[in-house]
Amino acid sequence: MSIQLIPYNNIDKQKWDACITNASNGVVYAYSFYIDAMAKNWEALVLNDYEMVMPLTYNKKYGIYYLYQPPFCAQLGVFGNELTKEIVEKFIATIPLKYKYWDVYLNYKNIFSINNFYLRNNYTLGLNKPYEELYLTFKENVKRNIKKCVQLNCTIKKNILIDDVIELAKEQAIHFSALTSVDFAAIKIVYNHLLQLNQAITFGVYLNEQLVASAAFFFSNNRAYYILVGNHPNGKAIGASHTLINEFIKAFANKNLVLDFEGSDINSLAFFYSSFGALEEKYPALRYNKLPWYIRWAKK
Repeated sequence: MSIQLIPYNNIDKQKWDACITNASNGVVYAYSFYIDAMAKNWEALVLNDYEMVMPLTYNKKYGIYYLYQPPFCAQLGVFGNELTKEIVEKFIATIPLKYKYWDVYLNYKNIFSINNFYLRNNYTLGLNKPYEELYLTFKENVKRNIKKCVQLNCTIKKNILIDDVIELAKEQAIHFSALTSVDFAAIKIVYNHLLQLNQAITFGVYLNEQLVASAAFFFSNNRAYYILVGNHPNGKAIGASHTLINEFIKAFANKNLVLDFEGSDINSLAFFYSSFGALEEKYPALRYNKLPWYIRWAKK
């Protein structure tokens, strides 16, 4: 098994993207255009001739290199076919020693028994059934909120302006996230790229012509990723996000597609996702700290 470290400028992006497309665990976040937009820097671990790959997204601070998870990248890690525990562990063991700190999320097919890992929660919903069957799995609070939006004459629109989606997502992110204007500008680049490929769509829910809930969905590898979520306080009061997701499910039911909610370790969000019948899908994250003692002390 020959795993090589490939510097960014030497990565064959055509072969890289072909690997992600053909991988049993390919995700939208792992394509080269996506990482280019969202990561400060990256290089790659590559098995043989791009049979399996692992992006190393990194930054440098105080002269020290560290691995980090870029914004809007829920899962990265090792990608390919016939992944085994031994292969994943070999990739992790090949990460260069120059990286003194890691805090990265791998993907749902990366299994290993290395120390310093913890599990994160994602929720996914298979859409390969008629809408009527999927609706039956919704919890009563979801059905109630959908009816409430109908009674209030809410309007649901597709393909709304991405700037409107981002603006509402920004307003929500202020309260719980460290996302910056630079991050939102970068994800807009990703959206526009996917839109050109017919792999992105936006939805919005309007109450009295005010946008009260919005989101973008990215399509890749038979998954639809629920991203750039925004909720106005007026929308929360009527459960507008329930209506938005219901409209997406209605539009894409009976297709070979999995709705990926991107997950959350926050109980209220986990309950929200599971209310549509979505199932838990755990994935591992790695945290490793070999920082010099004086920097560890400074971080306390």
